[in-house]
Amino acid sequence: MLWSSQEQEVKTAVTHPQPSHTHRPAAEVWICPNWPRPKAVPLVTSTFSPCHHSLPPRTSGPPFCLTALEPQSINWQTTSNRREHNTNKFYSQELILRRGQPFQFSLILNRSLGSGESLGFIASTGSYASESTGTKAVFPLSNKTSGGGWGAQLVSNKDKVLNISIITPANAPIGRYTLNLQIFSQGKEFVLKLGTFILLFNPWLQADGVFMRNEAEREEYVQEDAGIIYVGSTNRISMIGWNFGQFEEDILNISLSVLDHSLNFRRDPATDVARRSDPKYVGRVLSAMINSNDDNGVISGNWSGDYTGGQDPRSWNGSVEILKGWKKSGFRPVQFGQCWVFAGTLNTVLRSLGIPARVVTNFNSAHDTDRNLSVDVYYDPMGNPLDKGRDSVWNFHVWNEAWFVRTDLGPSYNGWQVLDATPQERSQGVFQCGPASVIAVREGDVDKDFDMPFIFAEVNADRITWIYDVYNGTQKRSSSDSRSVGQYISTKAVGSNSRLDVTDKYKYPEGSSQERQVFQKALEKLKPNVAFGATSARYLERDLQQPSISGTFKVTGILEVGKEVNLTLMLKNLTNDMKTVTVNMTAWTIVYNGTLVHEVWKDSVTISLDPKEEIQHPVKIPYAQYETYLKADNMIRTTAVCQVTNEAEVVVARDVILDNPTLTLEVLDQAQVQKPVNVQMHFSNPLDEPVKNCLLMVEGSGLLMGSLKIDVPALRPKEQSRVRFEILPTRSGTKQLLADFSCDKFPAIKAMLSIDVAE
Repeated sequence: MLWSSQEQEVKTAVTHPQPSHTHRPAAEVWICPNWPRPKAVPLVTSTFSPCHHSLPPRTSGPPFCLTALEPQSINWQTTSNRREHNTNKFYSQELILRRGQPFQFSLILNRSLGSGESLGFIASTGSYASESTGTKAVFPLSNKTSGGGWGAQLVSNKDKVLNISIITPANAPIGRYTLNLQIFSQGKEFVLKLGTFILLFNPWLQADGVFMRNEAEREEYVQEDAGIIYVGSTNRISMIGWNFGQFEEDILNISLSVLDHSLNFRRDPATDVARRSDPKYVGRVLSAMINSNDDNGVISGNWSGDYTGGQDPRSWNGSVEILKGWKKSGFRPVQFGQCWVFAGTLNTVLRSLGIPARVVTNFNSAHDTDRNLSVDVYYDPMGNPLDKGRDSVWNFHVWNEAWFVRTDLGPSYNGWQVLDATPQERSQGVFQCGPASVIAVREGDVDKDFDMPFIFAEVNADRITWIYDVYNGTQKRSSSDSRSVGQYISTKAVGSNSRLDVTDKYKYPEGSSQERQVFQKALEKLKPNVAFGATSARYLERDLQQPSISGTFKVTGILEVGKEVNLTLMLKNLTNDMKTVTVNMTAWTIVYNGTLVHEVWKDSVTISLDPKEEIQHPVKIPYAQYETYLKADNMIRTTAVCQVTNEAEVVVARDVILDNPTLTLEVLDQAQVQKPVNVQMHFSNPLDEPVKNCLLMVEGSGLLMGSLKIDVPALRPKEQSRVRFEILPTRSGTKQLLADFSCDKFPAIKAMLSIDVAE
């Protein structure tokens, strides 16, 4: 029977678990030397109890029989230990500790320690624990502990009650540990299982590689269980709330299960567990496991626009339901996710294990597949974007930064490290990415581990636009752009819901001499045998014929789902000559990573431009033409290919994002811990047609245990809906309530509400 890890003392029988492989022999157990020697029994099945044999009257000398020494109860002091170790936010009642920091417990024995008797401990993690790999430690109970390794100190010994302090190394592997007690008595050794505890990384401890000095940042990046993820486009940045929920019931155990299901663990569990001392290693394993590619990991990615058989990625409110769903299904991938879903879930697991982490969004994020620091984008002469080549530019891409030292690279690369769980490219044969030092990205050190060329390109690649003629198979370079990729790199600010721009951490200012030097340095490292000027779009620009016209799309109306999309194509003649321009225009609904869904509009016009003249050509896309094909991203890509005779085509493109109708949440009562609170949802159907199949999903750590799913009646045209529901706060402080409303016309409408909960 296991010893209880609860706060109160628990009386229990004691069993002998499988013996540890130590240098001390433990082949058999003797209880009373006065009686015939018992048959040798393996310790795994042996039990012992106080000696009750009748003894002859003692005349002189030592006793014939000494009562066997055994513990009667244990008090893990869970509440105080967890408070000291900054783990008291976990809903689990387990003993959760941080490495490198002492913890105390009380052990009540059936009698005092006799002369020649002593105690020791065995701490082990993993199924193949060994002292040589650092996954097992054998150490005595003494009056003081030496620094650096495992140790047990006797704090006090009074009336058979031993107060004991155990220290763990600051570089111990994280995970679930078993603690065994060794009793050395009468020349024999007894090994008893006391219980288990979980050991985490320790950002509060300077000796730990994840140490974060700034208290406000530590609170944000380790202890905050809700956050914000930025999405949209450079001209329309928006935000969604995300429930990280790293302290929710069972999330820590699931996070440990993520490690135990990795390819590394399956191939070599002993080595894998030993390497969990290194946050760099743990982060890389997690980046592979959060996606389901290769290893049956947590989330299956889908960017097709068709989410049949799973959940639209936009409808998730947080990581808790995803991680619990993965476990509940027998560790089969949850369907479906896209980049912010992978990043939000990885953030939860990192924070739960004690690694400071944040979610970062890069706008106009390049996906460079051939390590040449340029991405090629194709259109046909009619203005249709083409799925040609593997390069692409995403409207936005979301990844993680984790905070730890880089012992492999040197202290100049310590700090924030990029980890990306979205499956884009294989690294060492597996869909994993990072950790890549943000400092190394800024300095162009693309030869450093891990996956630096790919991440450097995401924020620095040049964008080259081509016109590809599908009929004759020819392609012409239309333009090159060295500035648009890697803009407004964003994360949530510390202690507030405002946006923090961290672009300057990833790159020097666009166009600056430092930025150009870094780009050249990176390219020369990647392509040492290729002349720099022959590869970079920054120098290809010299070879391009300067266009005689310019163009942009300008928004002229309200961008709302259900309304006509109104744009204006602004065309300007840059010369002193008359120009005749043939303009082929299209509009496609897209997914945010550029995946084409369906063409919803097209038009062709011929426009005459006087010298230096600028004209405005209206573009109108009715709701009826795009409603069937619009995805939850609400994105439409409009393109105009402008052709002047005997000149290179000019491509004008703009992605527009349509606003959903407003979903609002309102708290009707004063929020207080363990007191039901009424919340009301308001929604108004803006369409001239009914909406049906309506569902409201609500969650929020500290406000709800689990999540709510509420079926909402269908709404007639222009009808308003009010739905009242109840939450039960379990934690005080400012908590975040998140809601997702979906129906047949609106796949994912989001709402977020901060609620101050009193004690």
